[in-house]
Amino acid sequence: MAGAIASRMSFSSLKRKQPKTFTVRIATMDAEMEFSCEVKWKGKDLFDLVCRTLGLRETWFFGLQYTIKDTVAWLKMDKKVLDHDVPTEEPKTFHFLAKFYPENAEEELVQEITQHLFFLQVKKQILDEKIFCPPEASVLLASYAVQAKYGDYDPNVHKRGFLAQEELLPKRVINLYQMTPEMWEERITAWYAEHRGRARDEAEMEYLKIAQDLEMYGVNYFAIRNKKGTELLLGVDALGLHIYDPDNRLTPKISFPWNEIRNISYSDKEFTIKPLDKKIDVFKFNSSKLRVNKLILQLCIGNHDLFMRRRKADSLEVQQMKAQAREEKARKQVSR
Repeated sequence: MAGAIASRMSFSSLKRKQPKTFTVRIATMDAEMEFSCEVKWKGKDLFDLVCRTLGLRETWFFGLQYTIKDTVAWLKMDKKVLDHDVPTEEPKTFHFLAKFYPENAEEELVQEITQHLFFLQVKKQILDEKIFCPPEASVLLASYAVQAKYGDYDPNVHKRGFLAQEELLPKRVINLYQMTPEMWEERITAWYAEHRGRARDEAEMEYLKIAQDLEMYGVNYFAIRNKKGTELLLGVDALGLHIYDPDNRLTPKISFPWNEIRNISYSDKEFTIKPLDKKIDVFKFNSSKLRVNKLILQLCIGNHDLFMRRRKADSLEVQQMKAQAREEKARKQVSR
């Protein structure tokens, strides 16, 4: 009897000792943070905490990304963090990244922190060659990145070799020409000197304005097959869905703008795109992994929602943010 009571007591004390919190590491594009999270927290609880910590209000562009079995996934807002297929070890790492891209960065990205995070993410994608960038544009973009980091060009301070340790150009661009690092620096610096007077946020916005015109900017690519089994690529972006040949990510074979799609349905691994114009054939496709299908569906819904939102009047919150941003910009210009 005593033994049974003792075992019950030890069992109940074990239950009490189970941790009620777990540690999460959040990697943004320029920092890492750790948080203690409650076991009952949903994705939204963690996401909101990260946004508050960053002072970020334009939350609709971002998400918390993780990788499971070589597939990218995003934390679902309405599902418990621990109910996702996240690694068991702690700290559990998530990447705070832009999930959706604006159609027009200058019009849509209001807060300086939002612009900065987008700038860092797009710059990395260009340097990692996930976004194709021609040589001339690469040099111009590099010069704006230098302006954002170093401020105005001063020949007495920014002497030969000051960019030696900087990664500023895609390797593909460097390998195209027989030019020394010094020659590249000279070309970048010539453009950099032209940007005098631009503050960091202005230089970063100029970078984004050029980058958003690149064909691969903001496109998520997925390997798919059509009904005939032909291998293709699906591109999902702010403007719609695009179908590519696997060896050409720049020019789509066919595009379905969001405002020309009647609906997108998904069942048994197969997607169906029904255009508004009944003369255009229905397009059916599938990817090989259920996880990837779910991700495609998420990106379709999110991008379409933002597409529709942009075509309505700004919410009161966005109007207030834009007014504050204008006041802040005016104050900075006066102080400069």
